[in-house]
Amino acid sequence: MTQLTTERLLLRPLKDSDRAPCTALNADPAVMEHFPAPLTPAESDAMIERISAMIAERGFGFWAAELRETGQFLGFVGLSVPTFEAPFLPGVEVGWRLAKAAWGKGYATEGARAALAHAFGPLGLDEVLSFTATTNKPSQRVMERIGMTHDEAGDFDHPRLPDGHRLQRHVLYRITRAQWEAQQ
Repeated sequence: MTQLTTERLLLRPLKDSDRAPCTALNADPAVMEHFPAPLTPAESDAMIERISAMIAERGFGFWAAELRETGQFLGFVGLSVPTFEAPFLPGVEVGWRLAKAAWGKGYATEGARAALAHAFGPLGLDEVLSFTATTNKPSQRVMERIGMTHDEAGDFDHPRLPDGHRLQRHVLYRITRAQWEAQQ
């Protein structure tokens, strides 16, 4: 199984011991502010199963983000294949979800950069996407720090959210292999 390391992080497949901290992460209203709702324990377990299946099938997914120095579970960072329909899909996205205690320390940026290196290196992808609700300014700043560009023409209403939902409108960011290589 693929593992990525950075100066401070180990990005690795989720394991059973991650279930409790992942459930706490997904139940935290602050962490889930830019998602439709916090997840129940059953929904969190189902998410872990989906992530694990994707890693087993594709060799990549959202990896557990662990602090190398202590082994502390911080959340997850990685690559995913969105399963909804949109004009910019199919594609691969880079994303992250970290515990509130891990915010503001650069872990999302550090982990996302490692995920991009894996996407454009071993995976040989030509482009990686990222998207979030228009209200999620912290994630948009991470997207910009990792070299992604806002594709305003690609902004969209998320098809899994009902009309008028406070999070329905999403921004789309992109980075190509050439853009990533130019930044290295």
